[in-house]
Amino acid sequence: MKTRAELKSEAKAVLAGRWSKAVLLNLIPTLIQIAVLLVMLIPLILIAASIDWTSFADQMSDAISDQAGNPGSNGTSLIGSIIGALFASGINWTYLELLRGQRRDIEPLPNALRAFSGRFFLGILLITLFSAIFLSLWALLLVIPMFVKYYAYSQATYVYYDIIESTGQAPRALDCITYSRKLMDGHKMDLFLLDLSFIGWHILAAIPFFLGYLWLNPYISATKAAFYNNLPNEVILD
Repeated sequence: MKTRAELKSEAKAVLAGRWSKAVLLNLIPTLIQIAVLLVMLIPLILIAASIDWTSFADQMSDAISDQAGNPGSNGTSLIGSIIGALFASGINWTYLELLRGQRRDIEPLPNALRAFSGRFFLGILLITLFSAIFLSLWALLLVIPMFVKYYAYSQATYVYYDIIESTGQAPRALDCITYSRKLMDGHKMDLFLLDLSFIGWHILAAIPFFLGYLWLNPYISATKAAFYNNLPNEVILD
């Protein structure tokens, strides 16, 4: 496995001369992300300006209880996760193809929407659903096991793409999750540390109004694609 610096260098090389199209490729999910962050931030600012700090803990406790008991909120979160996974898959596959020399340019809208097509939609949908179920079950134990499994399942959509592209057959979602788990054996900490290495960029991207994510998200996506592309891919599906 290459170092974090080497993976980021690969991402920068792929983005060189393509930054404008990379921003457009990531534009829709990034704008959704910025909108969500702003919607979350503005009420917090207003609350902070007028809050009765003596009752803050009680208010937070009530809010958390209400959220936990609201099944509609959980359903909305799952739908958002599915939509996000569909966008992320198409975007990540595009960077993977660039890294492998399988394409020379980015077609922002078609590439961003490719996982919404019939060829890929059901597989990504099922991978997202199964992953959410498994992570929820792991969360019943403790946060740390869930966190570990999150990284174990993180490559499943890449696996789905590689198998369907190489064989023309759609693999089972559960097989992709299993394959991802095997691929990440011994590499979960590598990806965790790679994520941590972007913390400074996340802080800069938040100023002003999170607009920096228009450039940061392509950089992160391309780096994550480089990470997958450099995994030792000798695992065979059972």
